[in-house]
Amino acid sequence: MTYFADSILNMSSVWLIAMIVLLGVEAMVPGLVSIWFALGALAALISALLGAPLWLQVLWFLLISVAALILTRPLARRYINAKVVPTNADMLKGKECIVKEPIDNVAGTGAVAVEGKVWTARMADDNLTVPCGARVTVLRIEGVKLIVTPVNDE
Repeated sequence: MTYFADSILNMSSVWLIAMIVLLGVEAMVPGLVSIWFALGALAALISALLGAPLWLQVLWFLLISVAALILTRPLARRYINAKVVPTNADMLKGKECIVKEPIDNVAGTGAVAVEGKVWTARMADDNLTVPCGARVTVLRIEGVKLIVTPVNDE
């Protein structure tokens, strides 16, 4: 074989190995992290097989990798991160609760019972206190505390 043929096979092997490694990383890691560079390695592999010089192979690798990253990353991120799974605690928002321990934000006390469980509770309005037995509604959850407001009876 000539030097030219040897260099084509050597660089083709390098790009093929790089592509396989990058695809392997992509398969092992959750989310998209290296697929763009695997596409760049494929472009470089094709250019190596066609006899392009090393600088052109590297240029193809960089151009295709960056172009694929720029063009597809925002779209991929939108579809991958679009599936927000609510937790069981999120189902408590809007539920009515019974105060089991007087809620006083200043004193840092308060507990409510909702769906058979007792939760630490705080009022959404710091100026309000709520006695035992009162009814409140869950507005949101902050950490392990329910933020509540009094029930409006109309």
